[in-house]
Amino acid sequence: MDTTKTAAPTAPEADTAEPQATEATADLKDAPAAEAADAPEADLADADLEDELHDELEETEQRSEGVGAAASAVVAAGLGLVALSGSWVSRVIAERQTLVGQIESVNAATTEAKIEALYGDAWHMTALVNGVLSTLALLLAVFVLARPAFGAPGRTLPTWVRAVSWAAVALGALGVLLFGLMYFDILAPLPKAAA
Repeated sequence: MDTTKTAAPTAPEADTAEPQATEATADLKDAPAAEAADAPEADLADADLEDELHDELEETEQRSEGVGAAASAVVAAGLGLVALSGSWVSRVIAERQTLVGQIESVNAATTEAKIEALYGDAWHMTALVNGVLSTLALLLAVFVLARPAFGAPGRTLPTWVRAVSWAAVALGALGVLLFGLMYFDILAPLPKAAA
């Protein structure tokens, strides 16, 4: 006699699949809880990423401002040096004024008028052009030094940029003083003709 039991033909065969469905349902119920548990980490990760991105943007802005300030400081110091040593532009303008003076000296009645036409106007133009370059150097250097005061708090210039800017201020101020005195014939007046 056979003692094994067979399933009834009317019994559903889904009994074996039922535990799997129950496990899948339990997994689906646990999924929102797991996502909720992971959500603070995701939010934290997003906040960290946002902070890092914000920090990188600030660093990029500081670098770009630092590059502009450094370039401006170097340009200001260069302008100050060029003005004190004599620029090519001032030389060309002085030579042109000398030529104009030679033309005008033909009609000059006195020796002093001839000296003024030949040399005085050219010297004044040289002093004027170099004085303008010195003024530009001075203004640019002062702008570089004053810029951090009007920017975001806590931002400062690198030490070497401040040093170059102060050197440009000194060169520019010296040039403005010297060329102002030369332009008004205080430092190097025109020679007088002997009677």
